[in-house]
Amino acid sequence: MKKKSERTSKLRMAALKALAPDENSKANRWPIKAPDLFPGVVPKGEKARVAMDASPYSYANNYALMSGSMYSYGDIGGFPGYPYLMMLALRVEYRNMVSSLATELTREWITLTSSETDDDATKEKITEITKEMKSLGVQQTIRLAAEQDGFYGSGQILINLKDHDVSTPLILDKRTIKEGSLESFRVCEPIWTTPLMYNALDPAKPDFYKPSSWWVMGQHWHASRMLIVITRWVPDILKPAFNFSGVSLSQLAEPYVNNWLRARQSISDLINNFSIIVLKTAMDQVLTGGDDGSDLFSRIKMFTATRSNKGVMALDKEREELEQLSVPIGGLSELQAQAQEQMASSAREPVVMMTGISPAGLNVSSEGEISLWRDWVRAQQEAHYRVPIETMLKVMQLSMYGEIDPNISFEFNPLAQTSPKELGEIRVNDSIRAGNYIDRQVIDAQEERERLARDPESGYSGIDVTKVIEAPEPEELESPLARGNA
Repeated sequence: MKKKSERTSKLRMAALKALAPDENSKANRWPIKAPDLFPGVVPKGEKARVAMDASPYSYANNYALMSGSMYSYGDIGGFPGYPYLMMLALRVEYRNMVSSLATELTREWITLTSSETDDDATKEKITEITKEMKSLGVQQTIRLAAEQDGFYGSGQILINLKDHDVSTPLILDKRTIKEGSLESFRVCEPIWTTPLMYNALDPAKPDFYKPSSWWVMGQHWHASRMLIVITRWVPDILKPAFNFSGVSLSQLAEPYVNNWLRARQSISDLINNFSIIVLKTAMDQVLTGGDDGSDLFSRIKMFTATRSNKGVMALDKEREELEQLSVPIGGLSELQAQAQEQMASSAREPVVMMTGISPAGLNVSSEGEISLWRDWVRAQQEAHYRVPIETMLKVMQLSMYGEIDPNISFEFNPLAQTSPKELGEIRVNDSIRAGNYIDRQVIDAQEERERLARDPESGYSGIDVTKVIEAPEPEELESPLARGNA
C-alpha cells in the first residue's frame, strides 16, 4: 500500500508539473512590468512616471501567469517591447496586414463640406483648406499614424507651432494660435515617448490613467499638443506596462502568423521530400561492425549517380531490391489556404485584400467579404480618426484665417469604386429626376446647374454657373423627322 501511495503521489506531481506554465511560454516571456524605455526619452536626473505609479504590476502579472496556465497556447502575456515589435514589422505578413488597413483607411480620403452652400466665401475657404491639407500632407500623416497604431499599438501626431512652449496646454483659440503659426503635423513613433504625469489614484477624475503630459525625447510635451490614435485599448491596469499604448495588431496576430509560417514550411518540406527511394541491399557486415561502411557508401554513390530516367539501374537480383515510398500530397493546398485565412482573420481582412490573391474554388467570390471589410473600415474611420482630423482642421483654420468656421466639416468618401457603366446610369437617373423637378417647379434650372458644378462625378464639374442659358425656340424643339413630314 505504501509503494502504491508513493507511486500515486509521484504521478500526481508529474501531472502538475506537466500542467504548469512552460518557462518559455509567452506569459513568462512577456511579464507585465514597467516598460524598458529607449535612452534619452527621459532626461538625465528624471525618473519615468510609468515606473513610479501605483499600478500593481505584480498583481496583474500573477493573474496573467494564471491565465497562461489555464490555456495551453501560451499567448497571454504583457508588453513585448518596441524593439521586438519593430522586428515583427519587418516580416511581410505583419507588413501586409497593417499597411493594407492603413491604406484603405485613407485611400479615398475626405471631402470638405459646408452647411452654407450659397456662401461664396465659404466655398473659397474650402478650396484653400483642401490645398493646404495637401501641402501639409495631412492624408499621409493619418495613414502613417494608422500604420504606427498597427505595428506598435498607438499612432502619435505632434502639432508643431512656431514660438510655442510645448509644455503648456494648447487651446484652440485665435489668441493662442496666431495666423501663420502652424509649421507641420509630425508622426512620432511611441518608442520616443513616455508619460510624464497621469492620475492613478482617483477614478472620478477625467485624467484617470490618461496622461496629461509626455516626455518626447527629453522634451516636456503637454498631451493637448499630441493627437494619439489607439484603436485597441488595453485595460487600465495594463496601460502603464504598455507605455500607455494599446495592444498592437502584430502582437494579436502573432500566434496566427506563427501557425501560418509553420504550416507553410511543413508543406514546403513535404513537397521537397514527398518521394523517397529505398535501396534494400546487404548491410550485415556494417551492422555487425565488421565493415567500416566504405563499400556500402560506394554502392549508394553509384546508385545515386545512375538514378535517372536516362540511366540504367543495375541491382543484385539475389541480395538487392528497389522500393519507392511516396507520401500523398493531395489536400495540401487546402491546408495552406486555411492557415492563410486564419492569419487574415486575426486582422479582420479578406485574404484578397491582405495578399492580393483571389480565393480559389468553384462558386467562390470575395465581393461579400470585401463589402463587409469596407463597412468595418468605415466604422474605424468614424470611431478613431474623425476627432484627430477635426482637430487638425481647426488648427489649420486658426493658422490660416485666425478663426474657426463652424459651418465647415468633412465627410469620409465612400470606399467602393463606381464603374463607368454604373456612373453613366447614375447620371441618367439624376438627369431624369432633375428634369421632373424642374418641370414641376420644385427646383430651378439654375439650381441644377449649381449642383452639377459642385459634383465632381457629374461630368460638368466646374462649369460657369453665372452663364445665362437661353431657352430654345419652339421650332428647334421639333425633331428633324417631324419637320420632314411637314
